[in-house]
Amino acid sequence: MQAAMEISAKYCYKELETYGSCVASNPTSWQHKCHDLKLKVSQCTSSHPVIQKIREDCSTEFEKFEQCLKENLTSPTSCSPHVTRFLGCADSVDLSSVASESSSDTS
Repeated sequence: MQAAMEISAKYCYKELETYGSCVASNPTSWQHKCHDLKLKVSQCTSSHPVIQKIREDCSTEFEKFEQCLKENLTSPTSCSPHVTRFLGCADSVDLSSVASESSSDTS
């Protein structure tokens, strides 16, 4: 979990911070009001190879988390167990092949 959070924070801190603030400030309308910010976070995180690997290996957990958010528009905090499962999965992803690929990737 710590590695995934550190990577996301390192490469996408501004986007994550802005999106998180928007969600917290709009508990009943965050999905609509924060949509553009969510897309910015997604675009940022999808461009990093380590994050791509985590999203690939933990896609089921992430999809369940997103579904929970859709079903609990007025109480996103009820999806905390889904976040925990996703982050637990992310923490268990083998990143050794990604680290060597990204350091030798010149394109």
